[in-house]
Amino acid sequence: MKLRLWWLASLVPGALLLTGSQTAVKVSTIVLKPDPQPFTPQEFFISDVVDERANRAAVAFLLTAPTGAALPTTPQPVDLQGGGQAAIRQFVQQSLKRNAALRPVTMRIKECQVTETPATKGYVEGRVALTLAFDWKRDGKTIHLTDYRGAARYIRPVGQLAVVEPTLRQTLVESLKYLNTWMNNQAQFNEKLARGIRISFTDYTQNTEDDTLFYTPQRPLTWDDFRATPRVGPYAASVFPSFAYTGRTKINNGVIQVNLTLKAFVVRSSSWVKASAKDAYSLNHEQRHFDLVKLVAEHFKQHVQTDSLTIEDYNSIIPYQYLRAFQEMNRVQEQYDNETSHGLNQAVQESWNQRIEAELQGFSVKK
Repeated sequence: MKLRLWWLASLVPGALLLTGSQTAVKVSTIVLKPDPQPFTPQEFFISDVVDERANRAAVAFLLTAPTGAALPTTPQPVDLQGGGQAAIRQFVQQSLKRNAALRPVTMRIKECQVTETPATKGYVEGRVALTLAFDWKRDGKTIHLTDYRGAARYIRPVGQLAVVEPTLRQTLVESLKYLNTWMNNQAQFNEKLARGIRISFTDYTQNTEDDTLFYTPQRPLTWDDFRATPRVGPYAASVFPSFAYTGRTKINNGVIQVNLTLKAFVVRSSSWVKASAKDAYSLNHEQRHFDLVKLVAEHFKQHVQTDSLTIEDYNSIIPYQYLRAFQEMNRVQEQYDNETSHGLNQAVQESWNQRIEAELQGFSVKK
């Protein structure tokens, strides 16, 4: 954001402390006056001001001389009264209303400098450059919010310096206005400013794809879903179940709302059965493979509930828990086949049937 101000000879003494005589003008310091703002921030307060300027010796470099005298070739360094950081901190505290219950924002001064050069005869041109960065801490972590870059320009008569402080002050005021507007516009929708997170889940059950069967109790796996060519070997059938998720995020009233759509599915073109194995008992064994994937998806939901997520890390926690769930899926499928001897051990198969059914009911997948 660029601010350009033009100041001409309308000068009121008192903004700077002057010493010296008619042969020299010495400017001691610039007194930065408070400028109470008419607005009250609703989303933040300035908790600290940090000085990160490369040159902290002075804020202004002024060309000073009595009226009618020749200008010096080297600008005089002039600082704010009390020092740049302290003066700007005091200015902010006295100019902006403060509510410590809001977000604590740190103002970092990257650049704050007034530079003067000779203009037309009898005049000096001044330029103000201001660069600020704004951060806030959430859960102990510093989050960069936004930057402000402002500029102003003035022209003053030689020997009359009172325009310098108002120009610098107005540039600082514009930075506070900018931050207030930015916070008001972003607070409800920008993840950087979020204060909470909530997760919800949707089970995808729309069976409209030719090669994919999505899990739903209303449409159980049937032999018609086994479309691949049977393979030579000791096994009578093989089903290819898996699960995946898609995520959608929005921010509402400062809360990150994450919705995960879970898809437990069977790939028909990768599932096969030999003609001799198409009986109800064998189908039940394959259906239980699908049920186990659904249970793994339910376990995944448990591991990514709201109380296990953080605003900073939810984007890494969710994929990590999905990877763990995928590993669990492979492990439990292998365990199921090993313990039931691929369905040949009917007693163990019945035990698994009961266990799976009970857990499905516990998750309200089945009644």
